[in-house]
Amino acid sequence: MKKLILAALIALPMSAFAQKFAHVNSATIIPAMPEYTTAQTELQTLGNQYQDEIQRMQDELKSKYEDYQKNGASLPDATKQRREQELTDLQKRLQQYGQTAEQEMAKAEQEKLQAISEKVTKAIQEIGTAGGYVYIMDTSAGIPFINETISTDVTNQVKAKLGIK
Repeated sequence: MKKLILAALIALPMSAFAQKFAHVNSATIIPAMPEYTTAQTELQTLGNQYQDEIQRMQDELKSKYEDYQKNGASLPDATKQRREQELTDLQKRLQQYGQTAEQEMAKAEQEKLQAISEKVTKAIQEIGTAGGYVYIMDTSAGIPFINETISTDVTNQVKAKLGIK
């Protein structure tokens, strides 16, 4: 009986070593996804729209400022003050629009990349469950060390699950 208990105690730690570990490199998966390419194109288009509007506002400000420089000295004080206020207001609107555009771009990028990341995470979870892995660690996440000789690289399996070649 003691030998049976002793054998069980010795075998128990060995079974812990029999657990399967894997690693994946999502930094090679995400850029290969068609959704990522689509998201990048959409973000570029959105960025161009914001940049075009900013350029239009800058051109308007420049034009009004040049007109004020040319004709400002000959204008009555009330008109001069009104135009100075217009220039100040236009400059404030331009700054506010620039900040809003930055925030909206960041929000759009976060939303698009989150959806892609969730799809990759789901595929990793499915591979982990099907393969009986205890952990699948992402090497692109900055993990200090992964012993790749005792850990299985499932990057290609995740790519296949997502339909990426």
